[in-house]
Amino acid sequence: MKITRGFKTQWSCFVLVLAISVFGVAISVRAEESPIKAALLPYVTSNWLAGAVTVVVGPEGIISHETVGYADVAGKKPMKKNAFFWIASMTKPVTAVALMMLVADGKVSLDDPVSKYVPQMNNLWVTERKDDSSMTLKRQVRPITIRQLLSHTSGLPFLTPVLTDDLSSLPLDQAVLSFTMNPLEYQPGEGYRYSNQGIDTVGRVIEVASGIPYEKFMQTRLFDPLGMKDTTFFPTSRQLKRLPKSYAPNAEKSGLVTTNIPFMRTPFDRPGRYPEPGGGLFSTGRDLAHFCQMLLNKGMYNGKRFLSETAIAELTKIQTGKPDQKYGLGFAVDQDGHGAFGHGGAQGTNMTIYPERQLALIWMVQVRGGYPGKGSKARDAFNEAAFKLWTK
Repeated sequence: MKITRGFKTQWSCFVLVLAISVFGVAISVRAEESPIKAALLPYVTSNWLAGAVTVVVGPEGIISHETVGYADVAGKKPMKKNAFFWIASMTKPVTAVALMMLVADGKVSLDDPVSKYVPQMNNLWVTERKDDSSMTLKRQVRPITIRQLLSHTSGLPFLTPVLTDDLSSLPLDQAVLSFTMNPLEYQPGEGYRYSNQGIDTVGRVIEVASGIPYEKFMQTRLFDPLGMKDTTFFPTSRQLKRLPKSYAPNAEKSGLVTTNIPFMRTPFDRPGRYPEPGGGLFSTGRDLAHFCQMLLNKGMYNGKRFLSETAIAELTKIQTGKPDQKYGLGFAVDQDGHGAFGHGGAQGTNMTIYPERQLALIWMVQVRGGYPGKGSKARDAFNEAAFKLWTK
């Protein structure tokens, strides 16, 4: 792959030193002299970060794919490029892209009422007033639209109590029915509330409108054509051997300890699990690079158009009606003030596309509940190193 966006002097010097060493000059070249790895190693040695997979993507494909640290600190198991991660809410933009493919097919409109596809999602109760001892309800005054589901402005809460302990425990049709049993938090379109329920309902709309199960639509229309071979709601025992341990800050916030993955009951390869459109995917850095490359190229990947430029623009503009709440359709948007968009996950994973820089950055970790010490700066350190190496 040809890389035209300039290498900085630091990296050029590293390549020169490596070349000299190959020709017999006694110069020691360590792996950590990679600028990205060098930026991240202090976080690993301080036990603020266990390990990470980093990927830098350009319009032509992967520019950099590196690892640092450990998939298992106690076992001294190094992090590998093919490490397999629960990406949690990074599933949301993938579901949003799938929905927009149905819009392009003419089977769905963003401003359709959700009740067109899920009749029970109408005439719901809405919380008018609430305190510790009482709650006043009022009837829904307008339909929820698909656009509102994708932009978290539908009024649906974050999670239903039925799914709090395991997002994968119900078929989509039953999960969405359970959402109608609790009141909306506000009238549709009159507020903002980040909502797994909303995106899960989009998944149900996808299967009703397409006539095939949601997970099959995702596989045949997105994962297979994009070459996302390791992206799935149903990990195999073989894939799970590549799943890094999950970490969280210790009680003193000075280092990391192992913990369980939240919202998901193990084992992940057991029968009887179901797809969860708001947060159920597992994936790898390489697979997500294909998805990000398609977005970076405004809907094109390897000569195939997945979405129109108009659809990409609709997904990635603020849709909440409130400029301080920067959410589009399934994407967090304008993250740098220059139109960057992407999404993170509950275990610290993240992908962000920077159209002006013509780069996408992917950060793969398994850290629950924040980082200890200065660990929260680790992804920033990766971003800064990548931006110094590759500029537009």
